[in-house]
Amino acid sequence: MSTFRFLVNGSPAEVEAPGMRRLLDVLREDLGLTGTKEGCGEGECGACSVLLDGQVVDACLVPVCQVEGRIVRTVEGLALAARQRGELDSLQEAFLEHGAAQCGICTPGMLMAARAYLDAGGGPDEADIREAIAGNLCRCTGYTKIVDAIAAVAGPEGA
Repeated sequence: MSTFRFLVNGSPAEVEAPGMRRLLDVLREDLGLTGTKEGCGEGECGACSVLLDGQVVDACLVPVCQVEGRIVRTVEGLALAARQRGELDSLQEAFLEHGAAQCGICTPGMLMAARAYLDAGGGPDEADIREAIAGNLCRCTGYTKIVDAIAAVAGPEGA
């Protein structure tokens, strides 16, 4: 067992765990951040997508030893600033408005992949959005509403 220190959603975190323990398990079980979902456990579905230093990663594939001193952002951290104003993140709002969430298993990972895309300057182009979320599978929708929601935020009035 080792102690690992990193930032999660802007707050310092310290966990004692085996170095190869999955980040997904640390987030859910040790830190109580259950918004990140496990889908396949093999890095194929993207349900467990989080941002690691601003880049999308599958938390089921990342050992906690690789997050030492780094910045992790989960779906719970998506709306921290907006929540202080009593609002949702613009992506969460758009997902609601466009009916882009169905069962909820893929939604947190989809939101995080979309946030990384938008934070990198991504625009409303459908092909670009589909490429950005290609690592995130959804079994409930045909992706149209998800793409529409992301495009709405990426558009001129988006944030």
